[in-house]
Amino acid sequence: MHEYSIVRALVVRVEQEARARHALAVHRLSVKVGALAGVEPELLASAYEIARERTLCAAAELLIESVPARWVCSACAGPIAAGAVLACAACGAPARLAEGGELLLERIDLEVPDV
Repeated sequence: MHEYSIVRALVVRVEQEARARHALAVHRLSVKVGALAGVEPELLASAYEIARERTLCAAAELLIESVPARWVCSACAGPIAAGAVLACAACGAPARLAEGGELLLERIDLEVPDV
């Protein structure tokens, strides 16, 4: 289950950001997981429950947004329909993955002290 190592790295990164900002608490993490990222959102959420114990993320909610795969033409950027041959119907150029391969920490909601 590589999701645990991904989540462990995520928690370490969030803790680094929180400490750099002298955060009092981490309230929420928002992550985008592409359909072709090779990560199962359910396993990621389950691994997070274990990895966050006794960290700054212990009480932080994890929001996971699933991103479907979206292909476009590499030459003309025209859309390619889901399930279609991965080549442009108009110009024949190969498809390029535009979305759906990402694993992205999009947002960290922190509680920081008043300055």
